[in-house]
Amino acid sequence: MGLIVRAVLATAPVSPQLENEDFAAVTPSAAVLLDGAGTPAGLGTGCVHGISWFARTLGTTLLSLITAADAGTLADGLHAAIGEVRSRHEETCDLAHPGSPSATVVATRIRGDELEYLVLSDSVLVLAGDGVHQVVTDDRIETAARPHRGKYEGMPMGTPGRDAAFREYVQTVRGLKNTPDGYWVASADPAAARHAVCGSAALAGLHAVLLLSDGASRLADLFGLVSWAELVSLVRREGPAELIRQVRRAEAADPDGSRWRRGKAVDDATVVWCDRLTP
Repeated sequence: MGLIVRAVLATAPVSPQLENEDFAAVTPSAAVLLDGAGTPAGLGTGCVHGISWFARTLGTTLLSLITAADAGTLADGLHAAIGEVRSRHEETCDLAHPGSPSATVVATRIRGDELEYLVLSDSVLVLAGDGVHQVVTDDRIETAARPHRGKYEGMPMGTPGRDAAFREYVQTVRGLKNTPDGYWVASADPAAARHAVCGSAALAGLHAVLLLSDGASRLADLFGLVSWAELVSLVRREGPAELIRQVRRAEAADPDGSRWRRGKAVDDATVVWCDRLTP
């Protein structure tokens, strides 16, 4: 396998008092980022471990499997990782619960002269090349969820009516999880791995790889304050932590969601920057 010669990671929870539900890790040949799906107050998950445990356990298991000497495809690795995590808590948790822990997944691996990638749900992968940046994401959750947002989107954040409407929305969207007419995400069903967006890119001309949870990518794809090229340049020049700082400033300037309608005023944000890639 080739090498990721340098990797820089930054992550920030919603607040210091709350557990970060994102997870990211890097080895010399691979990187993974998972964004656990948060649960609004008043809605359960059926799991005694929690969202952070699920993202962390699935992430470490996946990274181990895709870097093994006999590793198959990234989708094979995710399929096996979901199954392994399922076996760790199916005796203690209700995995049929509609809110059973789930997470988006971005995984990359250098193999030969190519970078392989997998994206499941709405975290983002950016492949930065010679002035051309390929943005890879899985927008099926956006397509499935958009028709159900109208009731809460017009209400200011933090109001009782809005909170109740958002819980109702989450319950509806949970019913679309891992269904052909809905969206796919890593949860209790290993089959979701077969629906991931997978591909590869030649290392030649590829300068860096950027993995983003949707709490970090929102500076470009939700707020529209920078282009993808500008976002890449920002991280290259000033590092992943500066991207998160700029996201936090934008969130603080719009606390009630009147400018940018969104489910969460503030979200966990994680950035992984890998460059100096070699075959």
